[in-house]
Amino acid sequence: MAEDSRNFTLKIITPDRVFFEDEVSMVEFNTVEGEVGIYREHIPMTMIVAPGILTITKDQEVSEAALHAGFAEVLPDQVTVLAEIIEWPDEIDVERAEESRSRAEERIREHAPGTDMRRAEMSLKRAVARIETVHK
Repeated sequence: MAEDSRNFTLKIITPDRVFFEDEVSMVEFNTVEGEVGIYREHIPMTMIVAPGILTITKDQEVSEAALHAGFAEVLPDQVTVLAEIIEWPDEIDVERAEESRSRAEERIREHAPGTDMRRAEMSLKRAVARIETVHK
Protein backbone atom coordinates (compact mmCIF):
# COMPACT_ATOMS: atom_id res chain seq x y z
CA MET A 1 0.00 0.00 0.00
CA ALA A 2 1.32 3.43 -0.90
CA GLU A 3 2.18 5.75 1.97
CA ASP A 4 -0.62 8.21 2.70
CA SER A 5 0.72 11.77 2.47
CA ARG A 6 -1.68 12.77 5.26
CA ASN A 7 0.08 10.47 7.74
CA PHE A 8 2.87 11.26 10.16
CA THR A 9 5.10 9.19 12.42
CA LEU A 10 3.88 8.70 15.98
CA LYS A 11 6.37 7.43 18.56
CA ILE A 12 5.35 6.75 22.14
CA ILE A 13 8.25 5.87 24.41
CA THR A 14 8.24 4.91 28.10
CA PRO A 15 11.22 4.24 30.37
CA ASP A 16 10.61 0.51 29.79
CA ARG A 17 9.80 0.20 26.10
CA VAL A 18 8.82 1.68 22.79
CA PHE A 19 5.06 1.50 23.33
CA PHE A 20 4.07 2.48 19.77
CA GLU A 21 5.82 3.52 16.57
CA ASP A 22 4.00 3.73 13.26
CA GLU A 23 2.46 5.99 10.65
CA VAL A 24 -0.90 7.42 11.77
CA SER A 25 -3.38 9.99 10.50
CA MET A 26 -4.25 11.52 13.90
CA VAL A 27 -3.47 11.35 17.61
CA GLU A 28 -5.50 12.88 20.45
CA PHE A 29 -4.56 13.25 24.11
CA ASN A 30 -4.88 15.52 27.14
CA THR A 31 -2.39 18.21 28.04
CA VAL A 32 -2.26 20.47 31.07
CA GLU A 33 -3.87 23.13 28.86
CA GLY A 34 -6.67 20.93 27.47
CA GLU A 35 -7.32 18.25 24.87
CA VAL A 36 -5.43 18.27 21.57
CA GLY A 37 -5.89 16.51 18.27
CA ILE A 38 -2.89 16.46 15.97
CA TYR A 39 -2.74 15.89 12.21
CA ARG A 40 0.21 16.03 9.82
CA GLU A 41 1.68 19.52 9.32
CA HIS A 42 0.77 20.68 12.82
CA ILE A 43 2.80 23.63 13.98
CA PRO A 44 5.88 22.60 15.99
CA MET A 45 5.44 22.73 19.77
CA THR A 46 6.04 20.90 23.00
CA MET A 47 3.36 20.05 25.54
CA ILE A 48 3.04 18.61 29.02
CA VAL A 49 0.82 15.53 28.95
CA ALA A 50 -2.00 15.18 31.48
CA PRO A 51 -3.74 11.93 32.50
CA GLY A 52 -6.40 10.74 30.09
CA ILE A 53 -7.14 8.60 27.09
CA LEU A 54 -4.77 8.73 24.12
CA THR A 55 -6.55 7.96 20.84
CA ILE A 56 -4.66 6.84 17.74
CA THR A 57 -6.30 6.86 14.31
CA LYS A 58 -4.53 4.71 11.73
CA ASP A 59 -6.08 3.54 8.46
CA GLN A 60 -9.49 4.64 9.79
CA GLU A 61 -9.06 2.27 12.76
CA VAL A 62 -9.08 3.77 16.25
CA SER A 63 -7.00 2.47 19.18
CA GLU A 64 -7.02 3.83 22.71
CA ALA A 65 -4.64 3.67 25.64
CA ALA A 66 -4.53 5.12 29.15
CA LEU A 67 -1.82 7.80 29.21
CA HIS A 68 -0.73 9.10 32.61
CA ALA A 69 1.93 11.77 32.32
CA GLY A 70 4.81 12.91 30.19
CA PHE A 71 5.81 15.30 27.46
CA ALA A 72 5.01 15.54 23.75
CA GLU A 73 7.04 17.04 20.94
CA VAL A 74 5.09 17.92 17.82
CA LEU A 75 6.81 18.45 14.48
CA PRO A 76 5.09 18.75 11.08
CA ASP A 77 5.77 15.10 10.19
CA GLN A 78 6.35 13.45 13.59
CA VAL A 79 4.93 13.40 17.10
CA THR A 80 6.96 11.92 19.95
CA VAL A 81 5.37 11.27 23.32
CA LEU A 82 7.67 10.55 26.24
CA ALA A 83 5.26 8.86 28.62
CA GLU A 84 5.79 8.05 32.25
CA ILE A 85 3.17 5.29 31.96
CA ILE A 86 0.86 4.26 29.11
CA GLU A 87 -1.24 1.09 28.92
CA TRP A 88 -3.35 -0.69 26.32
CA PRO A 89 -6.77 -1.79 27.66
CA ASP A 90 -5.67 -5.44 28.00
CA GLU A 91 -2.74 -4.36 30.21
CA ILE A 92 -4.96 -2.65 32.79
CA ASP A 93 -5.95 -4.29 36.06
CA VAL A 94 -9.50 -2.92 36.36
CA GLU A 95 -9.98 -4.06 39.96
CA ARG A 96 -6.82 -2.25 41.03
CA ALA A 97 -7.89 0.88 39.10
CA GLU A 98 -11.32 0.83 40.81
CA GLU A 99 -9.63 0.55 44.21
CA SER A 100 -7.30 3.43 43.36
CA ARG A 101 -10.27 5.55 42.27
CA SER A 102 -12.10 4.82 45.54
CA ARG A 103 -9.05 5.73 47.64
CA ALA A 104 -8.51 8.98 45.73
CA GLU A 105 -12.17 9.96 45.96
CA GLU A 106 -12.11 9.30 49.70
CA ARG A 107 -8.97 11.43 50.20
CA ILE A 108 -10.56 14.26 48.21
CA ARG A 109 -13.88 13.98 50.05
CA GLU A 110 -12.27 13.94 53.52
CA HIS A 111 -9.69 16.61 52.70
CA ALA A 112 -7.89 15.79 55.96
CA PRO A 113 -5.07 18.08 57.13
CA GLY A 114 -1.85 17.07 55.47
CA THR A 115 -3.61 15.58 52.43
CA ASP A 116 -1.83 16.49 49.21
CA MET A 117 -4.91 17.41 47.18
CA ARG A 118 -3.04 17.77 43.89
CA ARG A 119 -1.63 14.28 44.29
CA ALA A 120 -5.08 12.88 45.17
CA GLU A 121 -6.64 14.59 42.14
CA MET A 122 -3.93 13.25 39.80
CA SER A 123 -4.39 9.76 41.24
CA LEU A 124 -8.12 10.04 40.57
CA LYS A 125 -7.52 11.19 36.97
CA ARG A 126 -5.14 8.28 36.31
CA ALA A 127 -7.60 5.74 37.74
CA VAL A 128 -10.48 7.17 35.72
CA ALA A 129 -8.39 7.11 32.52
CA ARG A 130 -7.61 3.43 33.10
CA ILE A 131 -11.23 2.52 33.81
CA GLU A 132 -12.60 4.50 30.85
CA THR A 133 -10.03 3.00 28.49
CA VAL A 134 -11.16 -0.50 29.38
CA HIS A 135 -14.89 0.23 29.30
CA LYS A 136 -15.05 2.07 25.98
